[in-house]
Amino acid sequence: MFLATFKLCAGSSYRHLRNMKGLRQQTIMAISQELSKRALGGPSPSAWINQVRRRSSLLSSRLEESLYSDQDMAYLRQGEEAMQKALGILGNQDGWKSETEKANGDKVLSKVVPDVGKVFRLEVMVDQPMERLYEELVERMEDMGDWNPNVKEIKVLQKIGKDTVITHEIAAETPGNIVGPRDFVSVRCAKRRGSTCVLAGMATHFGDMPEQKGIIRAEHGPTCMVLRPVTGNPSKTKLTWLLSIDLKGWLPKAIINQVMSQTQVDFANHLRKHLVSSSTSAISC
Repeated sequence: MFLATFKLCAGSSYRHLRNMKGLRQQTIMAISQELSKRALGGPSPSAWINQVRRRSSLLSSRLEESLYSDQDMAYLRQGEEAMQKALGILGNQDGWKSETEKANGDKVLSKVVPDVGKVFRLEVMVDQPMERLYEELVERMEDMGDWNPNVKEIKVLQKIGKDTVITHEIAAETPGNIVGPRDFVSVRCAKRRGSTCVLAGMATHFGDMPEQKGIIRAEHGPTCMVLRPVTGNPSKTKLTWLLSIDLKGWLPKAIINQVMSQTQVDFANHLRKHLVSSSTSAISC
């Protein structure tokens, strides 16, 4: 059993690991040190196994990094950065001011964050389980333009690992063309933390998607959606959406504030209608 473990850790069973001389040498040295400790009456077998497991976890992490290009790793780090920044903004309860509140309890708050600008926070309750929302907002992301008239198109340009994607989104013009056509290139990641699901993103550069003629390239700041089952009623979900956008161009602040808060309220309404409609269609089928 120990011999098999030694071979696995030393990398002799995997071709790609054989090529990683530095990691292989480090692993062999680490195991040699552990063998010496055991011979001198070191830690108990269970403690030694735990140490090997920790080293194995570290080795796996390094191996995973080796599977991605430098650019891919930069996207992964950027997605994680977006998530941490967005959650940090949501976690600070100070300074939020009401922008609008609807009779059904939907509300939009806002505040100015240093080095980010004005951000908007939507808080709504949706009569659907979290898994249903995750399916629509993550797994069927590219279909959003079918049910949200504020979105013309969302296309996944690249998938990196299991949680991260690069997307191109074209936003629809606002009524009266107050805000002309905009598009966004973003890195997005989706992660679960216990019973909570976090969808985060921010603007990025993607060489194969240059700016398009007639469309202003706007930018998402750190933004995220947080999905949580309602305590005691998992068939309902609390959705919190932090929105941070630089629309570029020259636009009065009053118009930006109105467009941002209305976009969030509209999103909640369109999402509910779509969920009800798709559930009804599934039942009829």
